[in-house]
Amino acid sequence: QVQLVESGGGSVQAGGSLRLSCAASGYVYCVGWFRQVPGKEREGIAAMNTEFGATYYYESVRGRFSISQDEAKNTLYLQMNSLNSEDTAKYYCAAGRRSHCGLASEFFDSWGQGTQVTVSS
Repeated sequence: QVQLVESGGGSVQAGGSLRLSCAASGYVYCVGWFRQVPGKEREGIAAMNTEFGATYYYESVRGRFSISQDEAKNTLYLQMNSLNSEDTAKYYCAAGRRSHCGLASEFFDSWGQGTQVTVSS
């Protein structure tokens, strides 16, 4: 498994922006971001095929969030703009070595520890 270390969470007012970072210990084929609120299932919100650059977004974040990577630093980013209270959650980065990629958790086998994002209105 790949070790993942997240940073960048925090509190922000509605309409604001945050950027999450995730440092990976090795190469992975698929990287992604998930989020979870208490009492609900973890949901995939963004993913990227690192070989071809294809990206996938959950409908509610499309156009506001952007996933990217710095290959030289083995670091994954999630730029979050126009945040609203419904984006409040614990965010996890994830990585997978399988030959497929997408928003489903089955594509991932390594997970970060999570970072809290709180959006106040």
